[in-house]
Amino acid sequence: MLSVQPDTKPKGCAGCNRKIKDRYLLKALDKYWHEDCLKCACCDCRLGEVGSTLYTKANLILCRRDYLRLFGVTGNCAACSKLIPAFEMVMRAKENVYHLDCFACQLCNQRFCVGDKFFLKNNMILCQTDYEEGLLKEGYSTQVR
Repeated sequence: MLSVQPDTKPKGCAGCNRKIKDRYLLKALDKYWHEDCLKCACCDCRLGEVGSTLYTKANLILCRRDYLRLFGVTGNCAACSKLIPAFEMVMRAKENVYHLDCFACQLCNQRFCVGDKFFLKNNMILCQTDYEEGLLKEGYSTQVR
């Protein structure tokens, strides 16, 4: 639990061990901190600025993003079904999660670059060309009937 409290008498900072003379101080893990001293052990973001929640595990103080990255639940890739470690970068499309290497059109295997459009149809990732060709085929099949 993180709380911001007015400083009534100087307390020692758990981060730097100096007296806290600021107008406000942070209280986290039953210790007092300067705003600049309470930081994520991984990304160094100031936890007082991020929000009112911080995470601890393995003697680390972490922001939510790094906690999930390091200790979050692992899952399986929607394309290859292999395990994705919690620390690995992933791509997401709705509720599906993919390895970066698996995030490609499932018809032509074209890999996507930043800014490329992709489509999710029947839980398949499609490039714009394959998606539009599928729409044309569906359009022709409905006209023939």
